[in-house]
Formats: sequence, structure tokens, C-alpha cells
Amino acid sequence: MWKTCDELCFKAKNIYNYANYIQRQKFINGEKVFSYPDLSKQTKYSEPFKDLGSNSSQMILRLLCKDWKSFLVAIKDYSKNPSKYLGRPKLPKYKKKDGRHICVLTNMQSQIKDGYLFFAFKYLKPFNNMFKVNFHGKHMQTRIIPKGNMYVLEIVYEKEVIETNDKINRILGIDLGVDNLATCVNNIGVKPIVINGKVLKSINQYYNKKLATLRSDLKKRHNKDWSNRLNRLQRKRDNKVDYYLHCSSKKIIEHCIENNIDTIVVGLNKTWKQESSMNKKANQNFISIPYDKFINQIIYKAQDVGIKVITTKESYTSGCSFLDNEEIGKETYNKNRRVYRGLFISNKSIKINADCNGAYNIIRKVVPEAFVDGIEGVDLHPIRVNI
Repeated sequence: MWKTCDELCFKAKNIYNYANYIQRQKFINGEKVFSYPDLSKQTKYSEPFKDLGSNSSQMILRLLCKDWKSFLVAIKDYSKNPSKYLGRPKLPKYKKKDGRHICVLTNMQSQIKDGYLFFAFKYLKPFNNMFKVNFHGKHMQTRIIPKGNMYVLEIVYEKEVIETNDKINRILGIDLGVDNLATCVNNIGVKPIVINGKVLKSINQYYNKKLATLRSDLKKRHNKDWSNRLNRLQRKRDNKVDYYLHCSSKKIIEHCIENNIDTIVVGLNKTWKQESSMNKKANQNFISIPYDKFINQIIYKAQDVGIKVITTKESYTSGCSFLDNEEIGKETYNKNRRVYRGLFISNKSIKINADCNGAYNIIRKVVPEAFVDGIEGVDLHPIRVNI
């Protein structure tokens, strides 16, 4: 089946590049790019379109049009607010000549029958009833996703989501880090928890050390930069990280359900990896943690149970004193109050866990009245949770 998936993703790359060339030429010549219906008309008699088949080719064209729509919105916004961007948004790129692209099968080409994945698509018919699936909802499409030297079959389905409550009463604040992956505090007097991040740190340290050794040996022996063995090493590392993030996000949602939390506030900084000023060793661990993926896991799992998730910039939250109710901003920011062993000293010399201080401030930043009844019941030190 690997060979079939490889051929389909190669053909998907061909139609993507063919259609992208048409769009790029229109844009470069100062003309309006094609909408999906017009692009479909322009490409439907082409060799790449017919080679993959109309249904899958149309899905690839939709993905390309989505990329172009995002680019055009970004360009328009960039002209008004260039400071929001690291640089001018670039045109959607071509896939590499020997590269692969996601291949999408519609629910006409793939279906779920008696709990098994059934293919009506001629290339995949030999693999009918090979994959048992278990989900409740309307099957929408099946995706073949290239990941290194392997392929992942992804089933997309519709699911009813519980409506979130507009009221914000019981709040969980999350501060993300390295040793402490997620410090979770609240405004209801429950003991804060910290998800241990040292497991991820250990995974990354092993991967980086092994990668350096193997690449050095590969360069000396064969004058190559990459190999199948390195692919396997990277895939193993990625799988371990994904599994740990899923378990961690699940633990956070379970904690929310146990304590009837209705809103989660997550602190983030879209440029924290570019602006990181840590030493080389700490920076390597920090950048190797996919925080965006972790936040997205929290969001979709929270939506499944009707919990609202709000993301906010975490700037200045770590250096302002929560216990002194300082206004969060540059004027009151003083990170020198963070002392040894991760403690923050308030103006009244009260010690609070530094990450808890940041997480409480993240809550205050979004919901200033979250602690309107006072902070007497607030816990200053968390419990560490090992996944």
C-alpha cells in the first residue's frame, strides 16, 4: 500500500504545482488570481488533473485556493500593519520536483462500511476492509498525508460540539514553559498543578545527541547529510513528543472537568521562538517543543466538552507581581524579583512560585475582575503532575 500512497501523493504534488504556476503567473503579471471554479476550468483538461482523477484533483485545487486566499489576506494586512510580521508574506511555494503533497479522497471515493474503511477509488480498491475505524459522526473525507518516509491515513468526520457558555466565571490560566510544560492555576481556590516538562526535555536531549553523532558519522563515511536511519530517529522522536502532548492536554481537560472550569486562558507569544534569548542548550530544548500543536490540542479537546479557550499575549506577566495587584505592563515589569529555584518575591516579601505568578497574571490580563473577591484563597505553590 505504501507504493500506491506514494504514487497518489506524487500525482497530488503535480496538480498542485501545475495549478500554482497558473496562479503565480496571474499574480506576477498584476492580474487577479483565479477563484476555485475558474481554476478548475483552467486545469480540468490538463495531464496532471486527469492523472489523479477529478475528485481528488478538485480537492487539491481547493487547498491551493485556500493557500492563496491566506496569502492575499496577509499581503493586504501587511501593507497596513507591517510591524505585525517578521517580513513580507511570500507567494505560495512550489512543492519540490521529487516531493509529495497531501492527497484527499472525498466521501464518494472512500466510505465507512460496517466499521471498516472502504475505497471506491480504483487505485485503493485492493485495500478495502483493511482498516477498522471507530468514530461517531458523518464521514467527510480521507487524507493520505506524507510524513518523511511513511504515510498516514487520516479520516475526517463531522461531530457535534457542545455549545460553550458565554459567561466567564471559573477560569484556568496556563503558563507554558520547558521544565514546567504547563503551569495551571485558577480563580476558584483549587491547588494549582504543573505538568512535568522534563520528559519532553529528556526526549529532545537524547534526539539532539543521537542526531549529532549519526550525522557526523554519515558525513565522514558517506559524505551525506541525511539517511533512512535519521528518518526513523526523527519519526520516533516526533511520535514520543506527540504522545506526551496528547496525554498532557488530556490531563488538563480532565482537571477542568473535575473542577467545573468554564474558561481556559493560555498565554502565548507568536514570536517567542524567534526572540528567544536563552543560552544555546536551553534554547534548543525550548524551540524543540511544538507549543502551537499543544495549544491546538487543548482547544479542540476543550471544545468537545463545552469549555471556552482564550489565547492572549503573555508579555510582562512573568515580571509583574500578582500578589501586589500590579498593573501588567512595562512600567511595573521587574524580572529581578524572580529568584533561585523558580520563586518570585512580591513587594511584601511573600514568596510565590514564579510560573504560578505568571499564570495568575495571564488570567488577570484577560479577565481583570477574575479575583474581584480577593486573593485570600489563592494557592502560591503547585503540585507537580507526572504523565
